[in-house]
Amino acid sequence: MIPQDFVDQLLSRVDLVDVVDRYVPLKKAGQNYLACCPFHKEKSPSFTVSPSKQFYHCFGCGAHGSAIGFVMEYQGLGFVDAVKMLAESIGMQVPEVRSINPEATRAARERQLSLEEVMQLAAGYFKQQLKSAPVAISYLKGRGVSGEIAGRFGLGYAPGEWQNLQAIFPQYQDDKLVDAGLVILNEESGKRYDRFRERVMFPIRNQRGAIIGFGGRVLGKGEPKYLNSPETVLFEKGRELYGLYEARQAIREKNRVLVVEGYMDVVALAQYGIAYAVATLGTATTGEHVRKLMRHADQVYFCFDGDKAGQKAAWRALENSLPQLQDGKALNFLFLPQEHDPDSYIREFGTEAFEQQLEEHSLPLSVYFTRELTGRVDMNTPEGRADLIKQASPLLAQIAAPALGFMIRKRLAELAGMDVDDFDMLTTGKKAPERKGKREYRLPEESYRQINTPIVHKQIKWLLMNPAWAGDVTLPDSLPLSDELACFAMLAESVQGHEQPPNTAQLIEGLRGTPYEGLIDSVLHQAMQDPDEFADPGEDDRTQFQHGNAKLLKMLREAQVERLKLKDRNEGLTPEEKALFRELLRDLLGSSP
Repeated sequence: MIPQDFVDQLLSRVDLVDVVDRYVPLKKAGQNYLACCPFHKEKSPSFTVSPSKQFYHCFGCGAHGSAIGFVMEYQGLGFVDAVKMLAESIGMQVPEVRSINPEATRAARERQLSLEEVMQLAAGYFKQQLKSAPVAISYLKGRGVSGEIAGRFGLGYAPGEWQNLQAIFPQYQDDKLVDAGLVILNEESGKRYDRFRERVMFPIRNQRGAIIGFGGRVLGKGEPKYLNSPETVLFEKGRELYGLYEARQAIREKNRVLVVEGYMDVVALAQYGIAYAVATLGTATTGEHVRKLMRHADQVYFCFDGDKAGQKAAWRALENSLPQLQDGKALNFLFLPQEHDPDSYIREFGTEAFEQQLEEHSLPLSVYFTRELTGRVDMNTPEGRADLIKQASPLLAQIAAPALGFMIRKRLAELAGMDVDDFDMLTTGKKAPERKGKREYRLPEESYRQINTPIVHKQIKWLLMNPAWAGDVTLPDSLPLSDELACFAMLAESVQGHEQPPNTAQLIEGLRGTPYEGLIDSVLHQAMQDPDEFADPGEDDRTQFQHGNAKLLKMLREAQVERLKLKDRNEGLTPEEKALFRELLRDLLGSSP
């Protein structure tokens, strides 16, 4: 795990303007810089970079973040890899902290790099062998693969002999060949032989472009038809996707990624101009796959065969997607006719017909979810509808996107012929709040949610954009805080704990991985609708912030008074609570105009 103080130091040394300008040409516009957003198509530039805040925001699509966030989004990297890339660009070394054995950690990293070199050498060998393998060339030409596409994906050929790799690895007994998954060791006889023989080879790259594994398609009648590298230090099937490295640019341009089942599907689609396709590696779509895909695009399409195996794979992908769903991201499912896979369909009907299928005949996750569940039961009987609720309950509980989850529950409730509150009660076991006559706006007896969320969101936004204003925030310890107000207080205390106020990027990166990360992201999406938000604030702006703090403090005191009044009526107050009650009343009277 990378320590936060290193992240702060990194963000203080890199210049976001320089980082973004490596990928997207920026133009000076007053205090800030502008560009057409690299994350969605637009004609007029709305992507704004603030050098003072070290923060970017697109007023078109809402993308925003620090230099780390930009590299993660643009390169499709995870947090650690993005930090390492930025650090390397300015000569900083990421500390390997919190390791029980630093020497072992360093040795493991060196071994990983060594294995990557082994894989690169093997890929070069396979690629060279393809040039003198008529049977492999004939197979690829028969599948419509051009030399250009074969070169883009680094396709190769593994000859049929048992120890081909000895030609480039004289030390064939080196354990690294086994560790990399290139060579198999027979434990009983001690003999070694190449894992891949007489196969067309598909190199599998990670997001840095390093080769971490291979897929091999047999030529002839051998089994299995497709053979993958085994799980190794480099290669974990449940995390990697074939073709993602090659597809990055096309995915960004289309804001769309297509998930198919096989290597040849990816290659064939690229041959016909659909360059945004990737494939799972002989395993079901995992949650990690979905997280990775949604970092790259807002639209994710799964394309499966229409047979039973394809239907089963699609439902498994849906199940594993539910905990990863985000409002604003869309997952869709396309089922081709049973006699076709993406490769055969696009070769027979062409690119336009395939994309028409994708855009007009794919099912949104919500539609596929409800159609599949209702199709399993008899919706014409109470027993069938009860079975629907039973089957839906554990799945609905996993949906991470609040808005989408509600819409799916609402639709299922309609199909079951009941009110959504009753449906929620049956699926979650929680009773819906009673609604008798006039609605009461009263604080609950035990815990309560703070009121006037828009004001709190505005104060959070002001503080994120102007961390130095944290000194204006005073929230007494006696006042209980929750939800947005707790986040606001935490931000202020975080800044106040620094000798020098952090910039916006440092403050926001400090929240990555905390329970407040989603709230901060939501606040920025909602609050930053106007490019003027990026302008350096004036005195009037700070005065507004101070007035907002005073208003929040008064609201908090009033809420605490109401809570104490309610408790006094029901069970009485302790001496400490009575003293607090008197103090709050004095403060409120003193703050009245």
